[in-house]
Order: sequence, then structure tokens, then C-alpha cells
Amino acid sequence: MADDREPPPLFDDEKPDKKEDEDDLFATPNEAPKEEVKDEPASLPTEPAQDKSEDLFAADDDLFGGEGEEVDLDSPETEGPSSPAKMEPDSDSSPLEAPPMAEVLPPAKPVPEEKPKPTPAPRKPSMEKSKEEIEEEESGDQFTLDIKVHDPGKVGDGMGAYMSYKVTTQTSIPAFRRPSMTVTRRFSDFLGLHEKLSQKHVHVGRIVPPAPEKSVVGMTKIKMSKEDTSSTEFVEKRRALLERFLQRISIHPVLQMDPDFRDFLEQDELPRATSTSAVSGAGVLRLIKGVGDTLSKVTIKMDESDQWFEEKQNQVEALDQQLKKLHASVEALVTYRKELGISTAAFAKSTAMLSNSEEHTALSRALSQLAEVEEKIEQVHLEQADNDFFLLSELLKDYIGIIQSIRVVFHERVKSFHNWQNAQQNLAKKREQEAKFKQTGKTDKIAQAQEEIREWEGKVEKGREDFEEISKTIRTEIRRFETNRVKDFRNIIIKYMETLMNSQQQLIKYWEGFLPEAKAIA
Repeated sequence: MADDREPPPLFDDEKPDKKEDEDDLFATPNEAPKEEVKDEPASLPTEPAQDKSEDLFAADDDLFGGEGEEVDLDSPETEGPSSPAKMEPDSDSSPLEAPPMAEVLPPAKPVPEEKPKPTPAPRKPSMEKSKEEIEEEESGDQFTLDIKVHDPGKVGDGMGAYMSYKVTTQTSIPAFRRPSMTVTRRFSDFLGLHEKLSQKHVHVGRIVPPAPEKSVVGMTKIKMSKEDTSSTEFVEKRRALLERFLQRISIHPVLQMDPDFRDFLEQDELPRATSTSAVSGAGVLRLIKGVGDTLSKVTIKMDESDQWFEEKQNQVEALDQQLKKLHASVEALVTYRKELGISTAAFAKSTAMLSNSEEHTALSRALSQLAEVEEKIEQVHLEQADNDFFLLSELLKDYIGIIQSIRVVFHERVKSFHNWQNAQQNLAKKREQEAKFKQTGKTDKIAQAQEEIREWEGKVEKGREDFEEISKTIRTEIRRFETNRVKDFRNIIIKYMETLMNSQQQLIKYWEGFLPEAKAIA
């Protein structure tokens, strides 16, 4: 049939159709079935052109719509048998059909683009999840541990006298032997507890709450004097500090289960803590140790590579400065309120004396009533001064001490890093020594050098683990510190505002009661 079809094209009629063939050069291969209409007259060149263009787009639609989905069209095995059976294409049509089939392939390229899926992202959720788990473990305690320090009393006379305090504990923790217990402790027992907890927990990165400081002047007044207002005030302040110290230990999930802390709350008698005395040999050693720690903080430095620790250290330093400024302001406020109370008392006495010398009855009665009101206002000022001190001043002082404890654990981390680096340096020296023994042929010392290398490798690994562990613990401790700080300040501010409102309401009540008496003066 191919031989029968070759004669119809005429050379004379081919020239006018050249322009049409050139225009439809790329369209005719896709319209192979249209070549059968060659017997039609050539007098209508415009209509076939339009039909060809429409069929071209139709063919393209069919190509991408139906045939483009068949992947086997690209293979040479399937092209041979399918083409002659359908339309008997010329040899020129098969290479021209290949480019459109090549254009079908790009839609399949997005498949490799979906393969590379970023996997490092899941690390963040795991980190956040671990932090949430830690916080849940810390805040998920369903047990209670309430501690009160009360009834301070003087034991003995003279310079051998000391103060004792009753410590009452109410708890639902199963580890304690009794749900309710009361013991008697002296001030040195509190200092001994702090020393024991510091020795066991500070070097691993845990923040131990600070114990109240010793006051030689305050205790000397108590020992030598029988009854004094200043000594009574000193004892009350110390009692509040000791109670706050025990309460801070009780809310720590690790320190509250320490055996020494449980013995402090449960045992009727404790071994006397002799190392806490300021004038003892242990006190001198403690002073020397404190000086050594101060020098080591200056000499031992660490180039911080962890941005989190660098930011927290800067925040702690800034917080320390601001708390000290605020504490100084609150102390001045406490002093001012006390002076205001004293001045109010002096004003009340002078008013009472004036009322006694006044001859006018109504005026004398009003002045006497005013003196009574001023005496009541004096008590309001003194009570508010105590609230300023015990609510604000002591809280700020307590947190200033906690910040000092945070500095201590930060320094312990620096010491841990320094020990790790020293172990690495010693390991490098031992390896150099082994290499020298091998070069010089001292085979009898190689075994010992290798043993020392293995020993220092273990120390290096231990130093790395200790550094990572103390860093992890400090992170947890700092998060707990920030959470408790927000809670404490929130509760104290609410309490402080309530006391201020109560004081103002009392003042209004007193002045409203005096106003009719003042108006009655005629």
C-alpha cells in the first residue's frame, strides 16, 4: 500500500503548498491520520489549516490526557509493533513523535523531590518533651510537707546560754516515720544541717538554700541581757529566717528526701554540730577555705561556649544588683515607718498633756480623743513596719543569699570543666611519653605507659560525664529557681498589698470615729 500512495503528489502542485507545509511543519507529524485526505482539491487552503490547528491542540490534549500516562511508550520495544498496526507512519514521523514523549517525563520528576525529607526537626520536640517531663516530675508531688519554727526560748545563763526553737512538721510523705512530729533544735543544729547538705549536693550542681548568718553581737545581747526589746526583735527575725530555710529545703524534690534532713525533723536528739562555731578550729578552717574559694574564682576561668549558661550568668548578676538596691530601699522604708510610729507616739503624748491643761470642755475632750486615735495609729505604723520587714525585706535578703548559692554551683561547674581539661592534658602527655619510649626502644616502660594511658582515658571520660551531668543538673535547678521566684514574689506582693489595704482601712475607721468629736467643738 505504501507503493500505491507515492504517485499522487505532483511536482507542479507542490510549489503553492510549500508555504503551508512550512507553517505546519511541526503540526503534521501529530496529524498522521490526516494525510489520507490528499485527494481533496487544493482550492481551499484556509479551511484545512484551521482544522489542522484545532486537531493539533486536540492531539496534544489526547497525548497528555491518555497516552502520556503510558510509560511503556518510551521503550523502543513497544513503539515498533504499535505504530504499523495503527496508522502506518512514515520513517520521518517516529523521530518527531519522540520529543513530545520526552516532554511527558518532567511531571514525573517531582517524585525524587519528595524523597529528601528533613529529619533533624524531631530533635526539638524531644528536647521540649523532656523539659516538660522534668517540670511535671517536679510539680507533680501530691504529698505535703509543712514545717513551722516557733516558741524560741533561752536555755542557760551567762555566756553559755543559747537559743532553742521548736520545729513542728506535718507531712503525708510515706518516707517519714510519723505524719506529725515536734522536736527542739538549737541554732547550731540548723547550721550543721546546711553544712551536711552542701557537702553532698553542691558539687553535683544542686542549689542548697542558704542558712541564716551567725550574729555574735545579737547573741551577746541575748546572753547578757534579761529582757530587751531589741533582743526580742532579733530572736523573732532569726526564727523567721530559720523557718524559711527549712521550708525551702522541704519544697526541693531531692533535698526533702535527704536522710540528714529527715533525721533533723524526726530525731529527738542530734549529735552536736561543733564545726559551726565561729571561734573554733573548724571555723578558722572554714574561713581559710572561703578565702581559697574566692581566690580560685579569680584564677580559674572558663571560656563559656554554651550560650544558655552565659545568658543565665548575666541575668543572675543583673538580678543580684537589682535585688540589693530594692532591699536597701525596703530597709529604709522599714526604718522610716518605725520612726513615724515613734513620732506618732510622741505626738499622742503631747496632745494628751495639752488636753489636760485645756479649760474648754469640748476642746479638751476632742484633744483627749485625738491623743487616743494617735496612739492607735502608732500601732498601725509599727505593724506595717513589721510587715514591710518580714514580707518584703526578708524575702529580698533570702533571694540575695540564694543567688550567692547559684554562683557557687556555677563555680562548681567551672571547676568540673577545669578537672576535665587537666585530665585531657595529662592524657596527651602520657601518650607523648609512650611515643618517646617506642622511639628510643625502651620496651620495658611501654607497658607501664600504656597502663597509665588507660587510667587517664578513664579519668577523661569520667571528667566529661561529670561536666555534662553537672550542667544538666544546673539547668534543672535554674528552671526550678525561676519558677519558685515568680510564685514567691507573686504571693508576697498579694500579701503585702492586703496588709497595706488593711492598714489604710484601719486609719480611715479611726479618723471617721474622731470626726464627729471634732465637729462637736463649739
